Amino acid sequence: MNEASESAAAAVSLHAIAKGRVQGVNFRDFVCSRAVSLGLTGYVRNLPDMRSVEVVAEGQRERLERLVEHLREGPRQARVNSVDVRWGEASGQYARFRIAF
Repeated sequence: MNEASESAAAAVSLHAIAKGRVQGVNFRDFVCSRAVSLGLTGYVRNLPDMRSVEVVAEGQRERLERLVEHLREGPRQARVNSVDVRWGEASGQYARFRIAF
């Protein structure tokens, strides 16, 4: 297997919902910068309930686990009460990581 197909084979997906004081505290910017620095693709967005943020990310499992650690901490102004995580197969549909609206 060449290097490109190895990294594609190693890619998984993460679907996470962070709950607490996570809207209006730069949480999306925080998540986006961490995901980009980890080389992940996907998106982060606020959910309509005003107290949850959804993260969909794809990449190597180890890097996604580091992102989950960041989600549990959040930026200084945030208060994260819980992070629900589901793992799956990577779709490969995201070219980069972005903030969605």
